[in-house]
Amino acid sequence: MADPVITKEMCIGAVMQKWPETIEVFRSWFGKGCYSCPGSMREDIEFGANMHNVKYEAVLKELNAAVAKK
Repeated sequence: MADPVITKEMCIGAVMQKWPETIEVFRSWFGKGCYSCPGSMREDIEFGANMHNVKYEAVLKELNAAVAKK
């Protein structure tokens, strides 16, 4: 895979807006409410992963794979 497009410092909401194909990845890791959560426009991916007790590296891997497929 090429260098990551999405990084842990990126805002969750901004990523979902720029790459709608990532929405399902966020839902699978963070739950259905991620898209409508007001915090998604302020919180970065690393913070979201910590809040949901998952490793941000795994989330990033799937996010970048979803973007690469497009």
